[in-house]
Amino acid sequence: MARYNVRTQLDRLEEAMRAFGTPKGPQVHNLLLQLGRHNFGEPESLIRFHEALLFIRAYPQNPEAFQVAEDLLASFAARMARIYQEGAEPALFDAIENSGIAGTTLHGTYSYGIARWLTTRRFEDVDVDWARLQKTERLGYVLPQLLPLLEEDALVEQNVPYQTWLRSARRGPKNELAFLIRGFERSGLSERQKTDQYDLLELWIRWALRRSKASRTENRLRPREVFYHPGPLVRRADVSLEKEMLAPLRLQPVSLGPARTIIDMCRDATTVRYRELYGITYPDPSTVVRADVGRGVSIYLWGLPRERRLPLRAYHAGFTLKNGVPVNYIEGISLFERTELGFNTFYTFREGESAWIYAQAARALHQLTGVSCISLDPYQIGFNNDEAIQSGAFWFYRKLGFRPTRSDLAKLTETQEKKIEADRGYRTPARILHRLSEAPMIYELPRHTLGPGDWDRFRIRNLGLAVQRRMASDFDGDAQQIRTASVREVARAIGVPADSKDVEQMRDWGNLALVLGLIPDLADWTREEKRRLAAIIRAKADKSDTEYVRLLQKHLRLRKAMIKIGSSPRE
Repeated sequence: MARYNVRTQLDRLEEAMRAFGTPKGPQVHNLLLQLGRHNFGEPESLIRFHEALLFIRAYPQNPEAFQVAEDLLASFAARMARIYQEGAEPALFDAIENSGIAGTTLHGTYSYGIARWLTTRRFEDVDVDWARLQKTERLGYVLPQLLPLLEEDALVEQNVPYQTWLRSARRGPKNELAFLIRGFERSGLSERQKTDQYDLLELWIRWALRRSKASRTENRLRPREVFYHPGPLVRRADVSLEKEMLAPLRLQPVSLGPARTIIDMCRDATTVRYRELYGITYPDPSTVVRADVGRGVSIYLWGLPRERRLPLRAYHAGFTLKNGVPVNYIEGISLFERTELGFNTFYTFREGESAWIYAQAARALHQLTGVSCISLDPYQIGFNNDEAIQSGAFWFYRKLGFRPTRSDLAKLTETQEKKIEADRGYRTPARILHRLSEAPMIYELPRHTLGPGDWDRFRIRNLGLAVQRRMASDFDGDAQQIRTASVREVARAIGVPADSKDVEQMRDWGNLALVLGLIPDLADWTREEKRRLAAIIRAKADKSDTEYVRLLQKHLRLRKAMIKIGSSPRE
């Protein structure tokens, strides 16, 4: 099959696999069989074939196409071995938009949490990539905590042979990354200290995927029942965010063993794509829930363990399986009824039912936590994010019902909408999309969000900056003094005895007390308001972020006070 013909066949396949509900759709099966017999010698064509197979596996039009895609994906490690033998450049398969194919090798920097997890899961295939290490001097700051007497060499000598030191100390693990991780685990450092010290090194990791189940090629489950798409996909124009969020939904707790498997699957999906998310790196498997929302889609959500929770907001992470294939990751960071919903659909699946799946993710988070106001960080819509600009993320969210929170950007949006209405071929220029991404967008669930517009000027950063100003003016910049004083003041204001468990919890979670200490009339609150505030403190310290955020939603006076502190002046 000539090269130009392969490209033509791929064009036909990509057209047919998206032609849901048309006569071209059934052609997918035959086109797959034809292309499956080809020995790809061109990397770009092989990558296109891989992505088409993944899309068809997630969005099959019939059982025949599903099974052929499944079988052909299993051949990719061998295909990669052949194309490397023919001289293909490995770097092409390591680019972020292509990474993670079976038979390739990853090269990346990861946090301590992911590096530790990798060494427990893939001992032989993961190691330090010393050739890419750039900040060698940092080894001299960190490794003396693991290797006795190394500072004698590192503090005063040049060209210290750190790998020789490591080889000399290593008896157990042959793998240097595993040895380093074991050293950190035995060091006596706290979890935070281990994380900070390891991350300071900025170590590169080399990970040979081979036929690993972690690869994008192999990372999938076989669903009990496959959902086929003989008819059209759900279009963005057909999605009502309000209708979907309010539809009843059953959340099912996932037992600990399957929960760990699901979290590992999510970590695989993000790590091979060179992405990390805080809640995927540090999850709490005991909190995993599943929502089966139909059309072959299952959404998983979970929280953080107590020691990893954020100071003020509740945090939930998760991801989506479409016919058993990971298609996105999700992050919900919530305060009262407001959540910052991060949602990233992987490149391969962006022409699927992304808008409908987004609505289902919002539905699941609403069901779990009660949130009804969704705020989008500017990054999500393009601020310092070229990928979001190129994909038109602003209009994706705008057409779902989101609005700009800044009046000048609202007017600019209206102007652009009029141009689009007058000329269907008009496309908003990138420079205007950049401007539209300067401020958050927001969606308020009608009749379920208290005070529409209340959150428009709120930024979580403003709470922290207000604390800094008080620390500077009243405590001479002493962080420990303001923490101690805030706990004491809040405990006195709400009538909690100094020796009570609630005060101990506030000391553990002094960050919350820092903000409560900014409320001038806290001592004048009613007994019931103070009782509810104490329950919120206990939930943040001992229970779960889910219960914490639901208790926040019941405390209207606290909501009003925190919005006031966290809102910037009016435009």
